[in-house]
Amino acid sequence: MRFDMHCHTKEGSPDGKIALIHHVSLLKEKGYQGMLLTDHNSYEAYRYYQAHKKHPVFKNFTVLKGVEYDTNDGGHILVIMPETINLALLELRGMPVSTLIRLVHFFGGILGPAHPCGEKYMSLCNTRHYRKNPSIIKEFDFMETFNACETDIVNLKAATLASHYHLPGFGGSDSHKLESVGCAYTDLPDYIRTESALIAYIQKKAAVCCGGHHFPHTLRDRIGRLNNLFVYSFWLYNKTGSLLHRRRRNLSIPRNFL
Repeated sequence: MRFDMHCHTKEGSPDGKIALIHHVSLLKEKGYQGMLLTDHNSYEAYRYYQAHKKHPVFKNFTVLKGVEYDTNDGGHILVIMPETINLALLELRGMPVSTLIRLVHFFGGILGPAHPCGEKYMSLCNTRHYRKNPSIIKEFDFMETFNACETDIVNLKAATLASHYHLPGFGGSDSHKLESVGCAYTDLPDYIRTESALIAYIQKKAAVCCGGHHFPHTLRDRIGRLNNLFVYSFWLYNKTGSLLHRRRRNLSIPRNFL
């Protein structure tokens, strides 16, 4: 089965431009059999899918629930939890990456850095936390080694790092708009129809095939040097969000995770 393992939607991400139904329709046209929903700190699109899964577009297509979590010190992390687990905490951005790792593993989930060698603040390997503690890579279950919105050099660095640590590599389009849908893929066995089946497969460190082509019309490509301002704005947005959600997170997180 061919999956896109990094997808954003209008229902779940503030910067998503594609409605879930349209997203699935486009992926099916391009020969995909599944997708992993990875909206920013939100499961809204998956809730929409659960409420509308009898729609004809979802027939013979697997929609898996994930999230792209914004940590306060380790960039964006892709998280996949068992279908029986619902953690509201994963919709409250700003946890430290070390806390996120322990929490996800405690509840039987898996996680891995998105675009790990990409933009400052957003990508694990370009954070202060990683520079101080590079061995944190060992604590992840997979890594996104092909992101269609990153350059070949950035993806090669990620693939080299994943190979060094023997981590399965995912391919994802990181699609926020129509033109980028289906620019990347991950091939998985056809029995993977649930989050638990995917988790079990990845935990075996099984071989995963992924790839795709670069999407050349990202925001970074369009605005050039002004992208540095965007990156800093994200840092400010994330730090502010972390502070705003701090009390709710701390009330929800078991004491041994703090």
